[in-house]
Amino acid sequence: MVPLLALLLDLLMGDPPNRHHPVAWMGTAIAAAEHRAPQGGRMAPLAYGALLVAGGTTTVIGLGRLLEKAIARLPAPWGWLMEAVLLKMTFSVRGLAAAAGQVQTALEEDDLPHARHWLGWHLVSRDTAGLEASQVAAATIESVAENASDGVVAPLLYYALGGLPAALAYRFINTTDAMLGYHDPTHEWLGKVPARIDDLTNLLPARVTAGLLVLAAALTGANACRAWQILRRDRGRAASPNAGRPMSAMAGALGVELKKVGHYCLGEGLRRPEPGDIARALPLLNYVATLALFLATVLRFAIRLRVSRR
Repeated sequence: MVPLLALLLDLLMGDPPNRHHPVAWMGTAIAAAEHRAPQGGRMAPLAYGALLVAGGTTTVIGLGRLLEKAIARLPAPWGWLMEAVLLKMTFSVRGLAAAAGQVQTALEEDDLPHARHWLGWHLVSRDTAGLEASQVAAATIESVAENASDGVVAPLLYYALGGLPAALAYRFINTTDAMLGYHDPTHEWLGKVPARIDDLTNLLPARVTAGLLVLAAALTGANACRAWQILRRDRGRAASPNAGRPMSAMAGALGVELKKVGHYCLGEGLRRPEPGDIARALPLLNYVATLALFLATVLRFAIRLRVSRR
């Protein structure tokens, strides 16, 4: 019941302003901690980053448990609604689709500068200034696929496994990596432990998402066989142990080549993506969200049933 309510809230209302969003609060706390990080050397930033992610995750888990206890005291309908509101804060389907849609609209209007701007503003951290139109489309599709895992499947999966504390802890770890996990002089050692922990927490969600994308391709009339073939062939071509899986499945489902110059090429030999391919990726995202919702609900019910029988 709770995951369904959370998804409905997301689709109907989207994300609240940052001042009311727990993930924005996490970002503010991480930024404040980063400001106090030791500079220079290796071991001091490495240890500080490890303490930051460990301490923050522990704090978030504790807050999640307090929230669960408070919610348990509410009457069932109100308790479900409150828990759904909090769970919704850990994922976003509507926001991801809207961001991709802005890039698509700009590309269709031949407004490449705005397409690059929206891509960099909403979806990627790389420099977008020199990207061609097909590269902007490719980066948008890649982001939809990767965020289907990080931003949708993973929070729902961790909620199923450990309730609100697990979902909030995952979101904190992922946010820490997003803010600190860069290969530059400032973050190389500070963000190393958060990045490795984020890789670990995404091992299962990324593989589940890739499988769900293949199934979604079959349900939407896309090429599920090709999605499976490209997934098996190209899943390890990206530097990340996780991102290449949903991205390669998406490349195969759409029949496009997703290439980040100097880094990876998924679906090599397929055609270059066009703006319309972004629109074709969004139904796959919606189906993945729906399938993840069903999976999380069944898994959560099974875990609670097993606990109740002990």
